[in-house]
Amino acid sequence: MTQFLTATVSALALASLAAPASAQHQHMPGMQMPAPAKPASKKKPAAKMATKPVRPTAKSPQRQEAAEPEGTTPAEPAHDQHGAGTQIAPPAEAPVHLEGQSAKAAGMPEMAMGTHGHSMPVSSALGAYPMQRESSGTAWQPDTSEHMGLMNETGDWMLMAHGVVNLVADHQSGSRGDDKIFPSGMLMGMARRPLGNGTLQLRASLSPDPLMGKRGYPLLLASGETANGRDRLIDRQHPHDFFMELSASVSQNIAAKSSVFIYAGLPGEPAFGPPAFMHREAIMDSPEAPISHHWLDSTHISFGVVTGGIVLDRVKVEVSRFNGREPDQHRWNLETGALDSTAVRLSWNPTPELSLQGSWGHFVDPEQLEPGVNQKRWSASLLYAREMAGRWNLAGTLAWGRKTIDGHGKTLSDDAFVAEASLKNGPWTVFSRGEITENRELLRDFEHGPAYRVGKLSVGVVRDFRIAKHLSLGAGGLFSLNFVPDGLAALYGGHNPTGAMAFVRLKLD
Repeated sequence: MTQFLTATVSALALASLAAPASAQHQHMPGMQMPAPAKPASKKKPAAKMATKPVRPTAKSPQRQEAAEPEGTTPAEPAHDQHGAGTQIAPPAEAPVHLEGQSAKAAGMPEMAMGTHGHSMPVSSALGAYPMQRESSGTAWQPDTSEHMGLMNETGDWMLMAHGVVNLVADHQSGSRGDDKIFPSGMLMGMARRPLGNGTLQLRASLSPDPLMGKRGYPLLLASGETANGRDRLIDRQHPHDFFMELSASVSQNIAAKSSVFIYAGLPGEPAFGPPAFMHREAIMDSPEAPISHHWLDSTHISFGVVTGGIVLDRVKVEVSRFNGREPDQHRWNLETGALDSTAVRLSWNPTPELSLQGSWGHFVDPEQLEPGVNQKRWSASLLYAREMAGRWNLAGTLAWGRKTIDGHGKTLSDDAFVAEASLKNGPWTVFSRGEITENRELLRDFEHGPAYRVGKLSVGVVRDFRIAKHLSLGAGGLFSLNFVPDGLAALYGGHNPTGAMAFVRLKLD
């Protein structure tokens, strides 16, 4: 625990460093950002503000005036359901009065209070589009996705933080099941500032997962990685590394809605698959990892990534070179290796509510226990997010992944299919996930045994309680029903072993 706290404090301190520099107010070509009036007295400390979840609508403006020129009428405060007031300057050509209407319902972009008391728009890291579009690594999600976090402006830097820590009681039934109480979660920090006509972003993401032990936690039908460097983890989910992401990105605008960018991380996330499961809105409230993790998004912790890409309005094309080897059993350290693997991804947000991607990757020597065996992977996904009447929020995911193994004189291809959904209203969230995988790693005596088609259906609910201004306590649970074929039923004690989790969580927002 001491290691976790020490490293957490160090990472957040690094993310908060901000060298003084002259303010740059023109973030994007064609975006009017008048400079704030010069204060008559000494510069005041930055005012802190916690942002509420923001979900812009399809017709909402994506940028607002950064400050009010001297002599203009102050903007009306926008009041959300919690009664918090946020200064939002309406566009000069279309003044609006948001009294009694939430910024989220009005479709306003996230704002943060500047050092002079002016509301400032939060720029995206990779291009001239809504910040809500950005997810893990360089992955995209719908523009209408919720975006939660604490924000503060200091000089030219915008600082953001978000975190959740779970304490989970896990029960998996059947002869291959087990029980365990364990912690999980993540703590993220970002620092962002204008650079040239684009943006510089630094990001750190840490996890308490190593505290659960090298064998992770029981999860029927899951497989991948190792606890001791010798034996494969089967029917267990491995812990994620303490350092989930330490990355930097730089973007430069080349037109009003176009940009180029470069992203590097140690660790980081290459341009493959949908956003990592703990970032997908449809399932981020579940403490349970998907059994399809190693088909779709296990690359979200890659120890060495460089990605370059171009954004053309709603389309993004990117290419990564990265270390394709999955993390080893040592969860507290940083690893290094050759950038020997390649991934290519095409992303498209045709409407604010939809985000699609297709990706391909060639992975060199990805499995620690299978030296000399390479893989090719394909992925396609659709993410959906929408706010409905009565402040109900609906999110969904459809995803497919294929893993092709080249080695031992043969080529083997296996598929995974995923559907996820969540429905939120106020403090309540209901979430669900259905999965099918073709898995060759469920028999302990075979390196690549027969492919067994297995499935899993999980349904859960969580209720959050506000305990402080920026902190909530949640309590929830989930139930899982597993589906195994005849060839595995005897090993699992039947065709439908079950799983259940009860959890409490602390969420910083």
